[in-house]
Amino acid sequence: VQLVESGGAMVQPGGSLRLSCAASGFTFRISAMTWVRQAPGKGVEWVASIGSQSAGPYTDGTLYDDSVKGRFIISRDNAKNEVYLQMDRLKIDDTAVYYCAKGGRANYELPPVRRGTQVTVSA
Repeated sequence: VQLVESGGAMVQPGGSLRLSCAASGFTFRISAMTWVRQAPGKGVEWVASIGSQSAGPYTDGTLYDDSVKGRFIISRDNAKNEVYLQMDRLKIDDTAVYYCAKGGRANYELPPVRRGTQVTVSA
């Protein structure tokens, strides 16, 4: 399993970012996918998951933590083996390293070696 995240940056509160995750080494189209994040000094926090059959942000099979619901949208492109996280109305509390993971909310697996992408929300 290889997951390569990108798209992180420093933005001001209220700004937007779109994270991408390129997946390889497993059958992507039948795998649920998840985004998690880890803020400095804190544990890993689940952010959002998307089921294997979902084709867009408004179809069934997407789940969001309450802290991001209505601001973040998870989506996927099975033709490209990629999963995305559109983040709008960013808050300072969203600052973290974001990782994508294979699996759904209850069973996602983070690779032992992972890069992540840094999102910093600061005025």
